[in-house]
Amino acid sequence: MIGNPSGEKVSGEGGIVLTAAFIADAVGGTLMGDPSVEVGGVAPLDRASPRELSFLGSAKYTSLMATTRAGVVLVAQELADVAGGVAARIVVSNPQEALLSLLPHFYRPPVRQTGIDATALIGRRVSLGSDVSIGAYAVIGDGAVIGDRSIIGPHCVLGPSTIVGADCQLVSQVTLYMGAVVGDRVTLHAGVRIGSDGFGYVQRGGVHAKIPHVGRCIVENDVEIGANTTIDRGSIDDTVVGAGTKIDNLVQIAHNVRIGKLCLIMAQVGIAGSARVGDGAMLLGQVGVSGHHTIGKGAILAAQAGVFGDIPPGETWSGYPARPHKQALRAQAALFKLPDLLRKIEKLIERSEKPSV
Repeated sequence: MIGNPSGEKVSGEGGIVLTAAFIADAVGGTLMGDPSVEVGGVAPLDRASPRELSFLGSAKYTSLMATTRAGVVLVAQELADVAGGVAARIVVSNPQEALLSLLPHFYRPPVRQTGIDATALIGRRVSLGSDVSIGAYAVIGDGAVIGDRSIIGPHCVLGPSTIVGADCQLVSQVTLYMGAVVGDRVTLHAGVRIGSDGFGYVQRGGVHAKIPHVGRCIVENDVEIGANTTIDRGSIDDTVVGAGTKIDNLVQIAHNVRIGKLCLIMAQVGIAGSARVGDGAMLLGQVGVSGHHTIGKGAILAAQAGVFGDIPPGETWSGYPARPHKQALRAQAALFKLPDLLRKIEKLIERSEKPSV
């Protein structure tokens, strides 16, 4: 092994190897076991090899500690004494958070190549920052602006007058419609569409007349948007995604929607036009929000909730139609009792209808 000033070791194959002692020091944990154990990757408890690091953060998975082959395991404080034959366990307050800080040691991003691929098409009056990378067959429209160190992946299309800030990554086949604005440190995964027309029509002369959409779509700083998510431009107002918000794959956000800062929006959520989502709100998978309603600051909508009214700040709602979570659970429990109640009622009716002797 070749030493590294950071405390890492580089194997003969070029992989990074960390000792249990180094990991414990790096995450501020308490080491129990052999400090010299070496690991060169990360895996779940049930699949980890003796050369891999794993973690135990929930009592739900304690049974896996008895059979895991992992060389080193990060263990939550309350689970420090769980039985298991691991060579080294490191006790920390939050194993997942500790693991997050270690992943960059094992999985280094590829070296970024700056410059413009020969197949890319660059329009007129385009402004490119320093150390920009533009991939194969990308199309950059007239008047577009791309900030320092941003990466525009292959087959991306930036329409006229679009703006991309500094340190952004548009992975591949991302489309920004004309006038879309993307802040700094934004990641847009494959197939994201920003600034398409919203779904707006009026009946005129017996046909559906399209409402022109002239507003913008603005994505603020430090946002990440998952693959194949679509966000419409505003009709006359702007559609806005607040700073620090993270959006999963396959999400649809309609025109004029305003999403606050630091929100979490998960897969297959649909938010209809002119809805408002407050700072820090969480919308779990397949939530549907009808138009012109407000989700309060810090509210949580459980998976598949159907929202047809405003949600108060800080509350957890679920069900269809959505209602306060405890109320929804009681309603669901009552619904499951209906078959038994109906059988009892039918028996009572049968008895009442029998002729008396």
